[in-house]
Amino acid sequence: MKLMIIFGTRPEIIKLAPVILLAKTIPQFSAITCSTGQHKEMLDQGLKVFDIQPDIDLNVMTHNQNLENLTSVLMNSLSIAIKENKPDVVMVQGDTTTAFVGALAAFYQKIPVAHVEAGLRTGDLNSPFPEELNRSMIARIATWHFAPTNNSKDNLLKEGIDPHKIFITGNTIVDSIELLAGTKEAQEYLKNRTSVFPTKDFILVTAHRRENHGSGIDSICNAIKDLAKEHPDLEFIFPVHLNPKVRESVHVAFKGNKQIKLIDPVDFPTLLFLESKARLVISDSGGIQEEAPSFLTPVVVTREHTERSEGINIGFAKLAGSNSQSIVRCVNQYLNNANIRFELSSRNNPYGDGKAAERIIQIIQAQQFKEYEG
Repeated sequence: MKLMIIFGTRPEIIKLAPVILLAKTIPQFSAITCSTGQHKEMLDQGLKVFDIQPDIDLNVMTHNQNLENLTSVLMNSLSIAIKENKPDVVMVQGDTTTAFVGALAAFYQKIPVAHVEAGLRTGDLNSPFPEELNRSMIARIATWHFAPTNNSKDNLLKEGIDPHKIFITGNTIVDSIELLAGTKEAQEYLKNRTSVFPTKDFILVTAHRRENHGSGIDSICNAIKDLAKEHPDLEFIFPVHLNPKVRESVHVAFKGNKQIKLIDPVDFPTLLFLESKARLVISDSGGIQEEAPSFLTPVVVTREHTERSEGINIGFAKLAGSNSQSIVRCVNQYLNNANIRFELSSRNNPYGDGKAAERIIQIIQAQQFKEYEG
């Protein structure tokens, strides 16, 4: 079975790495990895961590690319790659433009699509934008829907997806963390790969979502400045996203503030290390909402909606939006609870048990066999 696995951003390769590494070990699979290079620099970080060299590199990234041009270029490049390689199955992950266009290009050529991390929804087509549309459209195309949780399965059922095509697997991010930090040896390796070592208690901050560009980023920065004044004993470590709109706003807001450490984006091992050591995380990242429970680190989510309600429902995260007062209030609720990590330790990780990749590969093997037999 020829399986083409398509990715273009760092979150995609981080979540697909366990599947790729496992598929490469199975004689029945011919696994072809295809990188679009949608976010080239940060994607390369993820590839390096897992020692994955793409079989195909389309290298579509251009400076300040917009969604219209990116979609057009991806459709042309991915269509050619699929035609040339003739895969039996195309696999995409999540909700990026690469994932949507990869699924659509495969559909046009009548090739079955496997969707990893299917069924996440906010119910608002503009939040997150354009990801909510992307994953909804992939659901209309996919042959197999690998839902990470019961909630995501329920979302797909509400949309009329055939229940026999939906499989609850857990989220592959937990598999990736297990690979990098699941044993003492792995944790020591992770520490050795880390490039940032905080000198005091700190809060980790990230921000990159398109819907937060402009006033949202400004409000998040105002909240951090207020928190820094209120908690002079804490540092704030902020790996600043490469997007020029984010970088300009953040660097202007915190110019000369030594309590708030602005650094360049860090690689995945460093990010995990920081998540594991932080008092808490302030972030609009979906991936961090899924990663932090492995370290019992709470997250204040700076978005108006989240498709990852599982963590919020059992206390791993709080949904603050981008309102500065709301962010400050949610952060202080966590900081004022000295037992928060102990409380979280009694709750199961809502995103899985580290065996999602194994389930995905087994399901594809079984389902594809049925397709051939049929």
